[in-house]
Amino acid sequence: MATETNGAETGGLEFHPMDQFIVSPLFSDDASVAWYTITNATFWMALAVLATFALLVLGSARRSVVPGRMQSVAELAYGFIHKMVEDICGKEGLKFFPYIMTLFMFIVMANFLGLIPTAFTPTAHFSVTVVLALAVFITVTVVGFVKNGAAFLSLFWVSSAPLALRPVLAIIELISYFVRPVSHSIRLAGNVMAGHAVIKVFAGFAAIAVISPVSVLAITAMYGLEVLVAFIQAYVFTILTCVYLKDALHPAH
Repeated sequence: MATETNGAETGGLEFHPMDQFIVSPLFSDDASVAWYTITNATFWMALAVLATFALLVLGSARRSVVPGRMQSVAELAYGFIHKMVEDICGKEGLKFFPYIMTLFMFIVMANFLGLIPTAFTPTAHFSVTVVLALAVFITVTVVGFVKNGAAFLSLFWVSSAPLALRPVLAIIELISYFVRPVSHSIRLAGNVMAGHAVIKVFAGFAAIAVISPVSVLAITAMYGLEVLVAFIQAYVFTILTCVYLKDALHPAH
């Protein structure tokens, strides 16, 4: 007789916390995905864009002296990112405010929408966060060379260090510069993915009657933490973008 391997048939507990991150076609049973296929990932990214549009455009369409809830949130987000860009990059960096604001709103909306039960979280995928990080990296590098020319390379030359150490530090600075998009993308996707996976694990244990109360409490606590993480990771991604932009605008150590 064949050995039973299915957890449900043997009475065991079987769940797959990483299945929630599988990209699959939205309107087809075919598992293959082409570049033009509408998937759960593209659907939830589109929802994040629509939610951003609804908040910033529709929410502030009827501007009033006494703002409503949506207008208040839109103005708060606008002022928060505007001050961040100005404080870190200076007045010169404000020309990049629309781009940075768009980055922040897309990430924070995608993160929060991903907290809806059965939703898909695109920012938990490296394919999404790597594109966002590479876009920042390329933009910053181009801006650095266009604005400063060859003087942008002074970013890698630590003039305050002893002369003998400067070539070594230059190599380290160069390596760390090209590692930026890697750390930038992994930080966001890794934190979002980890939190969602832990919640799924606790949800799997909720099926066991003996420990289900503890599991429900753990899910509640983790969900509350993930609400904070959803905002914090968007904030961290945005503030690092501002720091990298500052280096491009003012490269000298």
